[in-house]
Amino acid sequence: MTKLIDRLPELRGEYREDAPLAPLTWFKVGGPAEILYRPADEADLMDFLAGKPGDVPVTVIGVGSNLLVRSGGLDGVVIRMGKPFANISIDGERVTAGAAALDVTVAATAQKAGLTGLEFLSGIPGSIGGALRMNAGAYGSEVRDALISARVVDPLGHPHTLTADDMGLSYRHSDLPEDWIVTRATFRATPGDPETIAQTMRDIRDAREDTQPRRVRTGGSTFANPEGGKAWKLIDEAGCRGLRIGDAMVSELHCNFLLNMGDATAEEIEALGEEVRRRVKETSGVELRWEIRRIGKPIQTGEQA
Repeated sequence: MTKLIDRLPELRGEYREDAPLAPLTWFKVGGPAEILYRPADEADLMDFLAGKPGDVPVTVIGVGSNLLVRSGGLDGVVIRMGKPFANISIDGERVTAGAAALDVTVAATAQKAGLTGLEFLSGIPGSIGGALRMNAGAYGSEVRDALISARVVDPLGHPHTLTADDMGLSYRHSDLPEDWIVTRATFRATPGDPETIAQTMRDIRDAREDTQPRRVRTGGSTFANPEGGKAWKLIDEAGCRGLRIGDAMVSELHCNFLLNMGDATAEEIEALGEEVRRRVKETSGVELRWEIRRIGKPIQTGEQA
């Protein structure tokens, strides 16, 4: 039987077989990718998409901040958007950032240039690609408020430039198909005082450190806030603060965060999230929507992680 790697186009980027994904996620759990592909640049990515067999599934990951990979790993090709997609440039009042640029770095670059309007990005863990795909937001602002356009590549390797309306950005959601890949985005900003902007970012940092778990293995905010409510409050009222399944635990500091306290498996973390959803539905009637992206195959009964 022909191995998958032998069916893929020859490119400038890097292929790796049976590649561990757990080290690439903030939860530090999950199985391997059948093939991990790191594109050399956007042209290399487009060549890959245009040349790969049509039956090969593709999954894109960024820095893994809001991602749960199940223990069975992923078939097909996992694309890791790395350093070639992390450039940030400024043209007047426009800030353009690659999909792998960290949100906080984009905010800091704008601040140094005396541009305001992107401070909220400093409160969002992860990278620009993920922020666009989920219309991430914090502290009263979200991606769609500042987005001018996004450069995306379709499954056949064709590039497109889309606006926020084109992408259907709404609360923690976009209509962008799963198999379309964000490569960069351009944001609007306005001139401002660098020190005032820096103080706003410090305030955001301090608020995060006071209210959210830090320096722990977590996937960030677990569930989207329901309309007119707060997910953490519903979780707390359902008695889930500190709830555990194995080494997976609901944070006692901010109960919309799930934590890996040691050797939790992806299945334990996901089961804990589902138990939280069940209890919240039972106590409030509200069905919480996962904000964390869950991908891959679970370990089947009888298999070992």
